[in-house]
Order: sequence, then structure tokens, then C-alpha cells
Amino acid sequence: MASVATPSDLTITPRDQRFGRGSKTERWWLAGDPIGTALYNALSATFPKGEAFFVESVRAFREGAEPRLAADIKAFTTQEVMHSREHVAFNKRAVDAGYDLSRLDKAVDDRLAIVRARHPMVSLAATMALEHFTAMLAHELLADPRHLAGADAETAALWRWHAIEEIEHKGVAYDTWLHATRDLSRFKRWSIKARVMLLVTHHFLVDRAKGALDLLAQDGISGPKAWARLFWFSFVKPGMMRKILGAWLRYFLPRFHPWNHDDRALIEAEEKALGYA
Repeated sequence: MASVATPSDLTITPRDQRFGRGSKTERWWLAGDPIGTALYNALSATFPKGEAFFVESVRAFREGAEPRLAADIKAFTTQEVMHSREHVAFNKRAVDAGYDLSRLDKAVDDRLAIVRARHPMVSLAATMALEHFTAMLAHELLADPRHLAGADAETAALWRWHAIEEIEHKGVAYDTWLHATRDLSRFKRWSIKARVMLLVTHHFLVDRAKGALDLLAQDGISGPKAWARLFWFSFVKPGMMRKILGAWLRYFLPRFHPWNHDDRALIEAEEKALGYA
């Protein structure tokens, strides 16, 4: 079993917000930087279908869940549906700014088709791993204002809102996994979790890099220069991927649980900054 559980006083609260409606988003919305813009745009391109997959994977194992987990799954579903809606709108603004997202969209379809061809438990394990990725990225995004420094205000608000809710529901897929695998041995459960995370990590890094490079090529940035600048942004400055390494490694600890690290203080501070509290 995990060393701690989701906090008993945690409430997952869907915040029905809309961003950037009726406004134009500049092509390089992140401080005029094509590299950072490409990375965030490539990530956003995965969200509408990816988050629908998360919901599908978690809901497949809700039968028999205790009332608390059932309520969390319902709130998780509501949050993810709204995230998908807002990223559909954001992605449309990226298209309006001149980007072709069709190849990125097809890559998501292809990747999800491979996972869906496996046992539903694999989909849940992949969702659990990807939810840890989104929670790590969300924590770092809110903890260090430099990640969105100089960004378009509406777009920055969208990513900060999304990050709040990713932190808030970071334990739902994991708790569903514990429920779904309750008859497995601890070692078997850990083995599946660890192997799937290693696979997910590889695909996440490779697929997001390919997506960002596709978008950069549309800006006339390609070859070694594109790779070097992408690596620098991701691993050096501001270096989000480097900064989440410790949190990534903790996933493999035998008694890991997403709420072993309670970072709700970030949610509270960000809600005040965005005017929700």
C-alpha cells in the first residue's frame, strides 16, 4: 500500500473558465520565443484527445469504487472535459496564427490506437503515468513564474488554470489504479507501474520533441539549430524537464503516492493570483 492516501479534506473543484474567446493569440505568444511557444503548442495539441482517453481509462474501473473515489472520478471527469474544451479553443487560435497541427493530431491518434489495442489495465497504467507527468509539469509551472514570463496574458492564465486542476486531481488515476489492482501482489503492481512509466516517458519525450520540431520547421527553424535550442529550453533554461527529474524518480519508489508531496499551497496561491479565491 502507499504510505499516504489522497488527503481526506481535499475537494476536487471544477472551475468553469474560458480563455481567449474573441481574441487573437500572437504566433509566438510566449515572450516572442518560437522555441517555448512550439513546446507548449505541441503539448496542447495532445490534450483534447489525450484527456478524453484519460477519462475513458479511469471510468472503465469505477465499478465497485468506494464513494469517495467515485466522487473524485466524477469531478476528475468534469475537470478534464473542460480542459479539453479550452485546449480545443487554444489549438484553433494556434491554427489561426498559421500553424498546421494536422500531423501532431494524427500522431496522437496513432499513439492512442496502440494503447487502446491492449488490455484496459494498460490504458489505466498509462493514464496514471501521464497524470504524474502533468502533475509534475503543473507543479513546476506554478512554482517558478519564469516559465510563463512575458507570455500573452490570456494564454498564461489558461496554462495556470490548467495547472491548478492537474495538481488538484493528481491522485485520482493513481487511486483508481490501487482500486483496480487490489488483488495483485505489491511487486506485480509495482512492476507493471514501473515498466509502463518507462515506456510512457520514452514516448512522451520523443513525441513532444517531434511535435515541437514540426512546428519549429513551420517557422523556418530546423536541423541541428532547432534541436540545440529545444534541448536548451527544456533541460537548461528555464529547464523544466531537468527540474522535474526528482519527482519523476520518486514515482518508482515502492510506497509512492502522488500526495506524498502535498503541494496544495501552490493551488491556493494561484487561485488568489487569478482571482478565483
